[in-house]
Amino acid sequence: MAPQVKAILLDALGTLIGFEPPAPHLQAELRVRGYEATAEAAEAAIRAEITYYRAHLDEGRDAASLDDLRGRCAGAMEPALPGIPRAVILDALLASLRFFAYPDSVPTLLALRAAGIRLVVVSNWDFSLHERLAETGLTPLLDGALASAEVGTAKPDPAIFTAALRLAGATPEQAWHVGDTPAADVEGARAAGLEPVYIARGGGTLDGVRTVKTLRELIPLAAP
Repeated sequence: MAPQVKAILLDALGTLIGFEPPAPHLQAELRVRGYEATAEAAEAAIRAEITYYRAHLDEGRDAASLDDLRGRCAGAMEPALPGIPRAVILDALLASLRFFAYPDSVPTLLALRAAGIRLVVVSNWDFSLHERLAETGLTPLLDGALASAEVGTAKPDPAIFTAALRLAGATPEQAWHVGDTPAADVEGARAAGLEPVYIARGGGTLDGVRTVKTLRELIPLAAP
């Protein structure tokens, strides 16, 4: 039976991949490099990094600009980690960011691909999105991926969905978008003319929106 949809666009973080709490890893990585930081200081440093990164992530458009962005993120952490050189903070930070694919990601992508559905990741992320998808083993299961930093616009702007649809070779009417953020994913998909699917891994629903709690639930919906 032909699939109901030709393409599915997928968010990355919170949908396909997650990451381990970075502060304990940061504390351990600093210790390995000869510097001590309290758990509270590590938490404060990570909070500062996340705040800065979220405001500037689209500036990491390519390898060179990503290196610059990462250096500035480390700089934002310095007040919480006095006396530790920025280069050490950066090295420890990068070693602390540990991503993983959710257990249902690979089986679901395999099943959807077997049904002939094209799969493209569209994420508010910097240039390293491709690195993260590769290290979590998802790249071979996808037909493409777009980071907002590469496109020059972020979800919920319809333009990034339009770019992803071109990559998927589908029209909005032929595609769904799956994501875990109501504003960026659900409203963004609707604005671009796609049917949104809200994934609520922690539970919950959105009124008037198809909701799944695991990616596996997509399989009978998209390829019955």
